[in-house]
Amino acid sequence: MAYSPLQKDLLRKLPKVDEVVQSLSGEAPRNLKIAACRQVLSTLRSYILSNENPDPARIEAGNIMQSVEEKLDELLKPSLVPLVNATGVVVHTNLGRSLLPPEIFESMMETAGRYSNLEYNLAEGVRGSRYSHVEEILCELTGAEAALVVNNNAAAVLITLETLAKGREVIVSRGELVEIGGSFRIPDVMARSGAILREVGATNRTHLRDYSSAICDETALLLKVHQSNFQVVGFTKSVSVRELSELGSDFGIPVYEDLGSGNFIDFSRYGMIHEPTVQESLSAGAGLVSFSGDKLLGGPQAGIIVGQKRFVEKIKKNPINRAVRIDKLTLAALEAVLRIYRDPDRAVRTVPTLRMLTMPFDGIRSGARRLARRLKALKIPGLAVDIVPTVSRVGGGALPLQRLDSMAVGLSAGSVGQCKLSAAGLEAALRSFSVPVITRIEEDRVLMDVRTLQKKDYAIITDAVRHVCREYPGADSGLL
Repeated sequence: MAYSPLQKDLLRKLPKVDEVVQSLSGEAPRNLKIAACRQVLSTLRSYILSNENPDPARIEAGNIMQSVEEKLDELLKPSLVPLVNATGVVVHTNLGRSLLPPEIFESMMETAGRYSNLEYNLAEGVRGSRYSHVEEILCELTGAEAALVVNNNAAAVLITLETLAKGREVIVSRGELVEIGGSFRIPDVMARSGAILREVGATNRTHLRDYSSAICDETALLLKVHQSNFQVVGFTKSVSVRELSELGSDFGIPVYEDLGSGNFIDFSRYGMIHEPTVQESLSAGAGLVSFSGDKLLGGPQAGIIVGQKRFVEKIKKNPINRAVRIDKLTLAALEAVLRIYRDPDRAVRTVPTLRMLTMPFDGIRSGARRLARRLKALKIPGLAVDIVPTVSRVGGGALPLQRLDSMAVGLSAGSVGQCKLSAAGLEAALRSFSVPVITRIEEDRVLMDVRTLQKKDYAIITDAVRHVCREYPGADSGLL
């Protein structure tokens, strides 16, 4: 391909990487400076070669330096950053699921920055078990005989099945062969464990006799999978944990319930749909129960296994346990959260997930009014700010039918200064702010559900809207 004289001239004028690097100030590592220069110069080179009449201003020294400095700043920024969740989804998997209570941060930092008795028995001066830091309190809170914590609930299911049912059959209702996030399915996890799946019943109806007729000499477990992320309604029938446990007792076969979300609080006390608690499953006779730590429990990511000691001890000895064990920071966070649960009322007030789920509507309405006042006070021409009723969601694959009445502040912009902002453009710009603000769009309007806002978020949102509507570069074209 033949290039124009202008293209050839601009290519010759591109500076060398070393020349640009030497002109950069600051204490950034040299390798990052080189990377920033190479990326910018490569982009400019592609721009010149792909345009017959490239703009010479793009390769002026001042513009190149500005582009390199911006790219360097981008490379220096961490990838994982805090943001504002204004979606109204409380346990938002993509946004980190549950928030940890601020009151536990200090103890976590102490553990992170100092040596600890992670696997050291202080009383006896010998090696100890990392699980001892949470096992006792888990048993205290749930009524279990023993407990084990791994890195997530999928790992809990895997190691439980591999330990207790490898090469043998596990009976489960066809209506409970769920798919969790990331397209992982219970049958796939079971296959990896070496257990043999034995489906019974139909998608919508499974009877106790279905389990009973499937039991044979090769049956290792009766598996109950809680439908935490979906519901089948209408002509349905399922078998309770208590019924399964009685059947299992008759045949000497343990019952294992994958409770999924897992919670210690009865949400029906707060006007919500009843979700089975861990305590209820154990008292109904389940030999083992596993659940997530970072969903309805409101703690860090973890897979928690509780139940009869004879089963838990076998799982602890499985070599896979070494591959899925949790680290000291997770242990520190989980222990601190569990201690809060010793006072259930305090847990509802201070564990962010519980607080947001049970938030009184008057408090939500007050928050919406406060945010709307702040945004209206900006007096941005053309920006319409109003309060609209909306519905929040639990999220995290929990309580899918639960509607949480909430209030949101809506933003719609026709002409803002010299810019014309679409709802999609406004959403994208807020998402690109220095502290990203994640919203949702309904009826061509950006909505910010106040249920999931934290105290500091109101000021951040105000700054973000001010920046987007008054200072956003290129808003007149990029946000149409």
